[in-house]
Amino acid sequence: MPPVGFEPTISAGERPKTYALDRAATGTGNFIYYYRIKTNQEINYILKRHNIIGFIKKQRLNWSGHVERMAEDNNVQKIKRWKPMSKRSIGRPKTRWEENVLEDTRSMNVRNWKEVTQDRDSWKRTVERARTVHRV
Repeated sequence: MPPVGFEPTISAGERPKTYALDRAATGTGNFIYYYRIKTNQEINYILKRHNIIGFIKKQRLNWSGHVERMAEDNNVQKIKRWKPMSKRSIGRPKTRWEENVLEDTRSMNVRNWKEVTQDRDSWKRTVERARTVHRV
């Protein structure tokens, strides 16, 4: 920020050139990035009309089936079963990943989802259905 009372002597047309020299001298890169919140129309265009919530739930269910089919001595299974020994923070407990999976399977009326995951074909059909269900 220039000091108070400082008047630039560079014309408006020459300023971008000096900014480029400043970036080159300081090593900050050759590009100026502008971050802004995208509109819903832009997000829909990027996703090509796919439902992002359905996509996320599909990926979550896909991974949960993969984890359930893993061997019991696998590190991922050990981490999934791990219970921390520290004190819990005050307030409502944070939602766990497995609770989200249970909610997704309940909304699709899937009973015994851990057994269904053992059959890859039926689980794949269930996961595809999750992407298309409006409630999910």
